[in-house]
Amino acid sequence: MKLKDVKERLDVHHADLSGSSFDDVNLSGSTYTNINMSGSSFDDMNMSGWRVANVNFAGLRLSDANLAGASIKDCRLEGMTIDGVLVTDLFAAYRAAKTGKE
Repeated sequence: MKLKDVKERLDVHHADLSGSSFDDVNLSGSTYTNINMSGSSFDDMNMSGWRVANVNFAGLRLSDANLAGASIKDCRLEGMTIDGVLVTDLFAAYRAAKTGKE
């Protein structure tokens, strides 16, 4: 199915849209629940104001991203790196510096 130059609200349930391509599409205000987006790629997107909960980001790769004001809370961080540095090591160093330990 091809949609071009249309403004429609889609209500999609129990569907397989794998392999679909979206370009210059406004999905603002959309809700996604119980979705498999494994292997998907996102480029040149405005994701400001997103809220993400109960999501498997294992293997996620972020680059050239604006994370200003981003918040990460109650997440599993083992193996996560920032610029090649393990986040768990960063936290350990931070905690040691706060308590005056090396």
